[in-house]
Amino acid sequence: MTKEQTPIRPYQKLELASLGLSEELTSRAVYYVRDGKYLVAADAIAQLLIDSKTAYSVLGGILRLPLIKSLAKTVYYWIAKNRHRLPGGKPECKLD
Repeated sequence: MTKEQTPIRPYQKLELASLGLSEELTSRAVYYVRDGKYLVAADAIAQLLIDSKTAYSVLGGILRLPLIKSLAKTVYYWIAKNRHRLPGGKPECKLD
């Protein structure tokens, strides 16, 4: 999706302290670290899509629209809570 332009790594395989993050934070939501700033959850996904410079960039822009942004946040946290039940998950998605 990002044409390998943006490295995507599970938090379990990162030195979180060097990024100013913790397992407590990153186990609840995705973090997108860009230019020393952090974007979280649906905002992170939207920016990742925009930065992908693919057709998905349009979707990232849509996710930033005020009404959509609010809905995207709700949907994001529902998916995050249930990610272990969704198809296509990786071992990192499993919750203990």
